Amino acid sequence: MSALVVAVVLGAAVLHAGWNALAKAIPDRLVASALIGLVYLVGGGIGALLLPLPPVRAWPYLVASALLQTAYLLLLTAAYRHGEFGRVYPVARGMSPLLVTIVTVVVLGERLPWGALAGIAVVCAALGSLVFLGGRPRRGDGLGLAAATGTVIAAYTLVDGIGVRTAGAALPYAAWLFLLQGPVLPLVCRLLSGPGFGRTLLRYAPRGAAGGLLSLLSYGAVVWAQRAGSVPLVSALRETSVLFAGVLGALFFAERFSRARMAVTVLAVAGIVLMETAQ
Repeated sequence: MSALVVAVVLGAAVLHAGWNALAKAIPDRLVASALIGLVYLVGGGIGALLLPLPPVRAWPYLVASALLQTAYLLLLTAAYRHGEFGRVYPVARGMSPLLVTIVTVVVLGERLPWGALAGIAVVCAALGSLVFLGGRPRRGDGLGLAAATGTVIAAYTLVDGIGVRTAGAALPYAAWLFLLQGPVLPLVCRLLSGPGFGRTLLRYAPRGAAGGLLSLLSYGAVVWAQRAGSVPLVSALRETSVLFAGVLGALFFAERFSRARMAVTVLAVAGIVLMETAQ
């Protein structure tokens, strides 16, 4: 991949870790997801007004991705209710590049250098090992939900990787993707919520809006990168967000950032370097 694509995806990783931290800081996760959906609705609506329509052949991918990403946010919301940010996030994000790579190579027939495949494997192993740093996982840690979230992430990553190339232009595709998700998330969250949803929504609106903006910018950048680079490599590089998530967890949620976690971070960086130098 070009240096520009790498820089864009790394920037998206920072933004993605940031919005997850903001979502974790809102006590009601359904409210957090609803606020993100409202930002998607506004941002996607503005983009849809200013940009041309995606071609008809891209719409099945747009609809499928919007549904999958709605499921992703709801699953992530449920996982955060049961597990620590520093454990849930690595599982949810770390499964995705491995699954994306397997499907892309085995099913779609894309060829990747052995060095790139080794780098992806190292990154996934490093992210997976983060789960065990706080001790043996227990039932109720949210890891099952996190694994389901990771599977859905892989699914929408593949759908968008094909969809944006079918559309031929990243920005219109991303705009309509956000617009399709926008109204669904708040409605679903409202249906699943308890009393006081509206008051909590207003109380945390600034924080949720900031998180939604970070999420929108992050995934918009990834959609652009998926058109310009290899989808498995973009997916793996994007998951460096987990490195930033560990720092944010330590800074804002009093979660430990131990020497072992630091060593795992170095291992993940080594995998990224291996992946990129193999191109």
